[in-house]
Amino acid sequence: MALQLLITNTKNILATAIFLTLSLIVNAQQEAQFTQYMYNTVIINPAYAGSRGCMSFNTLYRSQWVGLEGAPKTVFFSLNTPISRKVGLGFSFYKNEIGPSVENMIATDYAYSVKLSRGITQLSFGIKAGIQTLDIDFSKLNIFSPLEQAFENNIDNRITPLLGLGAMLHNDKWYMGISAPNILQTEHYEDNSLSTATEKLHVFYTAGYVFDLPRDVQFKPAILAKYVAGAPLGLDLSANFLIYRRFTLGASYRLNAAASALVAIQLNNQIMIGYAYDTDATSLSNYNYGSHEVFLRFELLSRVRNNISPRFF
Repeated sequence: MALQLLITNTKNILATAIFLTLSLIVNAQQEAQFTQYMYNTVIINPAYAGSRGCMSFNTLYRSQWVGLEGAPKTVFFSLNTPISRKVGLGFSFYKNEIGPSVENMIATDYAYSVKLSRGITQLSFGIKAGIQTLDIDFSKLNIFSPLEQAFENNIDNRITPLLGLGAMLHNDKWYMGISAPNILQTEHYEDNSLSTATEKLHVFYTAGYVFDLPRDVQFKPAILAKYVAGAPLGLDLSANFLIYRRFTLGASYRLNAAASALVAIQLNNQIMIGYAYDTDATSLSNYNYGSHEVFLRFELLSRVRNNISPRFF
């Protein structure tokens, strides 16, 4: 009897642990995480759309915690361009797979800029609008207790609206921005006996400065801070060197989470490719082989500036 009771309690604990893990998956990583965020800032701040002064295609693939079953895998694509000296438009899509869940996002971005300080510095405001879809296949989980009714019904193509806001102050040497990629709070899953997984408001602050060094080298320290209600403050610190306007080498540190190495090359005036490797700074590093991220940017000559933006961001 004691052994049977122990087995039953163990099963209930495991089933609860799985549900809590799933809740964290749905709740904690609603906003896809990128190490090379400095090259696809539009995904977190719509005010960035068109700010490079040319049509910019960006795509990125991230495989997080390689070797850990069910670890996040993310594909991202964006297109943004200026359509006048004041207005920028953008389109973005990402697919985020975590364990039994698949989340897709499709959004459009609109940015409006005004010039300050004798036309050198610009203040941009942006709005993001779109939809998100969520699928969760509970059959992919190892359910230890048939009494857990929370796993009886899958979530199939649940559609929720997305609305984001952002602002950015910038020139060719520095930038700072604040944004909320989705200001709408959406309940993705609810069970009366357990809990509710809710998408919470994420607020991002970004800033960076470009220093000109001797021998055609530029140095850019940057910061990304993320605030989510009920979670510790997220902080990314990065430092990148641009050498001869062609090779980029850098490193970043995500507070209490990971350290990263970054490398990129500007193949020509239009094409840039980049790679980042993350290693965990937590005990999770014992169970995975790090995270890999590959980035590609392709840019066309602008009808607004008639050249590729020389900016380092």
